Amino acid sequence: MTTKILALTDALGNLVRFRLMPGHRFDTVGVAPLIDGIEFGALLADKAFDSNEIVADLNERGAKIVISQHPRRAKPIPIDAEMYKWRRLIENFFCKIKEFKHIARRACKTDQSFEAMIHLAAAVINSR
Repeated sequence: MTTKILALTDALGNLVRFRLMPGHRFDTVGVAPLIDGIEFGALLADKAFDSNEIVADLNERGAKIVISQHPRRAKPIPIDAEMYKWRRLIENFFCKIKEFKHIARRACKTDQSFEAMIHLAAAVINSR
C-alpha cells in the first residue's frame, strides 16, 4: 500500500500544512482541506492539480492561479512563467524530507506516527 503526501509550503519552502492520502487517490481530492482557512495570494502547482473545481475555488478567493495546464484543457488559463519557476521550492521540500529514511521508506506502521515523523522532519529542516 502506498501513501501520498500533499503538502502546502510558504514562499520560503517551509511546511505550512500537509495531508496524507492513499496512493491510489487523485491529488485534487485533498486540495480543499489543505487550503481551507488559509489566505494566500497565489497557488503554484503542477498538472495534477489542474481541475475546474480548484480553479473556481481560487477565483473565488481572488488568488492567482499558477498551475501547469493539461494539454487537453479546453480553455487554457494563462500562467506567469516566472512565478511558476518558484514551484521548485515545494519540490526541494520533498527532496529534503526524503532524506529521512523513515519517511522515504514509509517505515512507520500507523498514519499518526507517519504524520509525527513528517512534523519532526519539517522541524529539523526549518532549523537548518
